[in-house]
Amino acid sequence: MADKLKDTGTLGFLEAAVKISHTSPDIPAEVQLSMKDHIMRHARLQRQTTEPTSSTRHISFKRHLPRQMHVSSMDYGPDLPPEAEQPTSIGRIKPELYKQKSVDSEDPNKEAAKTCGKINFSLKYDYENETLIVRILKAFDLPAKDFCGSSDPYVKIYLLPDRKCKFQTRVHRKTLNPTFDESFHFPVPYEELGSRKLHLSVFDFDRFSRHDMIGEVILENLFEASDISRETSIWKDIQYATSESVDLGEIMFSLCYLPTAGRLTLTVIKCRNLKAMDITGYSDPYVKVSLLCDGRRLKKKKTTIKKNTLNPTYNEAIIFDIPPENMDQVSLLISVMDYDRVGHNEIIGVCRVGLNAEGLGRDHWNEMLAYPRKPIAHWHPLVEVKKSFKEWQGRAASFDSQGSCPSPKPPPTP
Repeated sequence: MADKLKDTGTLGFLEAAVKISHTSPDIPAEVQLSMKDHIMRHARLQRQTTEPTSSTRHISFKRHLPRQMHVSSMDYGPDLPPEAEQPTSIGRIKPELYKQKSVDSEDPNKEAAKTCGKINFSLKYDYENETLIVRILKAFDLPAKDFCGSSDPYVKIYLLPDRKCKFQTRVHRKTLNPTFDESFHFPVPYEELGSRKLHLSVFDFDRFSRHDMIGEVILENLFEASDISRETSIWKDIQYATSESVDLGEIMFSLCYLPTAGRLTLTVIKCRNLKAMDITGYSDPYVKVSLLCDGRRLKKKKTTIKKNTLNPTYNEAIIFDIPPENMDQVSLLISVMDYDRVGHNEIIGVCRVGLNAEGLGRDHWNEMLAYPRKPIAHWHPLVEVKKSFKEWQGRAASFDSQGSCPSPKPPPTP
């Protein structure tokens, strides 16, 4: 009689527990009955194997049963179709509906392919003066770069591969649809137009920080774009781009340190794929190496100049005398320069090696220290000159005739 009461009480409690599933429209009635039978068999088997004493049996069963019987964790047996979705204890929640697509995880190629508005310009060639006239008319639907939801756009114009001859429009304040209407004249022989590319870079002016690049337009073939014998208006999509994406080239050099002599030797081996800086499509590169100690430039040395090439070979050694106790204070700034006989020399790109450098620059330095008296060579990508480098170059620096640090650290106390 007691077992019958226990079974009746258990059945009533189980019916109340399973009653939640009756409200689900996705579980057929025959499945619900199968669920109920399975749960009863499961509970009887558990009571037979782990039944507590009679004084605490009902309290323990009521306390533990809700925690043990989650409908989502039950095995409903062969009667449940394999394709049916199992409900959870809080209803039919589908986690896949709550998955959000992250903008940051998108393919960078898709990011690079998106447009940033449109730009309208015209081309015309002046045969008498051998001049290409580029007229920047207007831009439309530019992206906002300021907190106020606007931009201060302007356009830089290049006729590649020459980057020294460049023009720039006026800055238009607080607008996403500027009207420029400015003309620029590029002196270029007609027979060279087939090898030239028109490069328009759209920037957002910022008085207090570096200007943001909005995007760019590159016109690969001037003849296919329009009939340059007369002024023709052209609309182009502005493609997303950043100034950091410009390929400046690479430099290979080796580092070798002799601790006993306190001598650091940097051998400039060669460069490849340098950015063209001259109208000829080439550069006149040389390498300048500056020794830094605690942020001060102590000494600088240069290689020879290689004319009209983007892939120069040097094989020239540059030597600095540095005591071993100062090796953790110094670093080397390697600058690839373009020589200009008329104007000032321009920086193509830089890289840095030392304990305080980043990435490959630090790894190369540590490898040199780990293998003394052995030249360690690596390729280094050139990067754009940062504002900190320009500020550093403008500060007064103390020089030492031997190129060694003026204030060596005292030896450690034993």
